[in-house]
Amino acid sequence: MMNMVWRDSGVPADSFYEARTECAEGPKSKFKIKAGKTLSVRRWQAAFNPEGQLDIASVLSRIQRGGVHPSIRGQVWEFLLGCFDPKSTFEEREELRQQRRVQYERWKDVCHELDSHVGSGIIVTAPLVTEDGQPIQDPLVLMEASPCQTPPHSEQVKSSAESADIMMDKQVIEWKLTLHQIGLDVLRTDRGLVFYEKKENLSKLWDILAVYAWIDKDVGYCQGMSDLCSPLIILLEDEADAFWCFERLMRKLRGNFRCTASSVGVENQLQSLASITQILDPKLHQHIEALGGGDYLFAVRMFMVMFRRELSFGDSLYLWEMTWALEYHPDIFTLYEEPEFLEQNDGSKKKVKIRQFGKFERDNIKNGTKTSEAPLPITVFLVASVLKDKSAKILQEARGLDDVVRILNEISDLDAKKACSHAIKLHKKYLKMVSISSEQSQEFITSDAYSLLRRVDIQQRPSTRTPG
Repeated sequence: MMNMVWRDSGVPADSFYEARTECAEGPKSKFKIKAGKTLSVRRWQAAFNPEGQLDIASVLSRIQRGGVHPSIRGQVWEFLLGCFDPKSTFEEREELRQQRRVQYERWKDVCHELDSHVGSGIIVTAPLVTEDGQPIQDPLVLMEASPCQTPPHSEQVKSSAESADIMMDKQVIEWKLTLHQIGLDVLRTDRGLVFYEKKENLSKLWDILAVYAWIDKDVGYCQGMSDLCSPLIILLEDEADAFWCFERLMRKLRGNFRCTASSVGVENQLQSLASITQILDPKLHQHIEALGGGDYLFAVRMFMVMFRRELSFGDSLYLWEMTWALEYHPDIFTLYEEPEFLEQNDGSKKKVKIRQFGKFERDNIKNGTKTSEAPLPITVFLVASVLKDKSAKILQEARGLDDVVRILNEISDLDAKKACSHAIKLHKKYLKMVSISSEQSQEFITSDAYSLLRRVDIQQRPSTRTPG
């Protein structure tokens, strides 16, 4: 389905991702892939010079007009998410790709040593250890929890028993306790797609999430991550490449998943949503507060899985790439690979064409949002645009928070392209209403990498830079 012929009349985004006939329900695709607007294979290839350096400005412009053609989506996302530097050459990127593949296999081997199910093709759906680290060795438990899978071989059971002899510290125990939850979530993720009828694709998803849960010990695995990782498995054939794209995506979103006993990770964005709504639609905000929803927890799902539930599969991918293109910052690769370089060189103080920034980011720059606080992410304005669109219905019908949730769950008519356009308009209106001073647009600006450092959560991350 990924190699469908390009049709000028416009092709529904979902037509590139084959769905199972018995799973036809759900949001319908509204976005169409159109020649002349969508970033095509031809325009993508033409954006590289002979050495392989990418004209990112032209790519961002095209994406912001009409998204990315599905046949090249994985390649484009690697740049949007900061896996590669647009200034790098074909040779440099290939060398880095191979280094990363080796690094991923090393991490996967470590995880396999800790638990032999990793990399075995088996998806664990039952607890492997007790909370104090004692192994659960009964193979019938695994068979009952996942009857569609092949019963464990005696060698695998033996390997699990031998692994009990390994002294498990608290981190290993916590990681092992998440493996069955990952498995349960994987088996529920995007099952309406033909792609996941193949067990090896499900196993890829489970392995990537298991490895990520091990290397990111601060956050580990949380429900919702499988929804974010699943499209990357589909778009990038190599498992290691998909892992690194997911790792970069989590750099943007991992703060949403960091929870404590007293707060949820997405709380900052919910507070920002409340502030924006209070300014842009005070009547709606007052009504929500009167219903006891001033914490805006009813909007958590939209933030956590980036509208995967509210949009069709193809439309949600379009929304994702639009937001990444709109927020694109040219220092994103350097931030991930060499954050100390940016810190030591005061944001590198290099001259960067303003066209190399996404439209949303340019608005922040032009309006002088270089304050002690990080600029608000575009997702906050996307959710605000949904609330604004449903404001009249909420005011008229909502008599409790259950009604608010019901109304938001009924947004099957959500149009991803219009939502992005509306979010940009709300952002500009918000900047104006809070009296942020605007600056004259310049052809060249000093790259403010610190604003990006504040936006992206890189605190206490294990080093994922591949050794040179």
